[in-house]
Amino acid sequence: MTNNNELLDIWLSVSHIQSHIDDELEQALQQQYKLSLKEFYALSFLSQTEEKQLRLQQLQEMVGLSQSAISRLVDRMEAKSCGALQRHVCADDRRGIYTRITEIGEDKLRRARETFNQVLQSALRKDDMKSGLQALVEKL
Repeated sequence: MTNNNELLDIWLSVSHIQSHIDDELEQALQQQYKLSLKEFYALSFLSQTEEKQLRLQQLQEMVGLSQSAISRLVDRMEAKSCGALQRHVCADDRRGIYTRITEIGEDKLRRARETFNQVLQSALRKDDMKSGLQALVEKL
């Protein structure tokens, strides 16, 4: 059994690895598609739903942003220059606001997903990453 300091060290190592990979993903998505990692996640979550839409509050929780931050994200992606999302009011509950992924958004996600997967695979295949992850697993 590991002690509290070891657990903290393991957790910090995992967090560092995730942060490093997030940075690589963010940089690649920004350079190639002008997408932040959070915008990519929003498109991905919306794409996975049956109706290709979610209430803003649901999307906010899934992406991990505040209400104002998710609203700004949707505004940017709904703008004419992007066109990846479309917002509409719920017919049953006028207070509910939904956002839907558009065909433009689906296409952008499809192309960005290829880059995402390539960058993630490359990051996880690096020798130092492999050995670091293996050492963490052994400590657990």
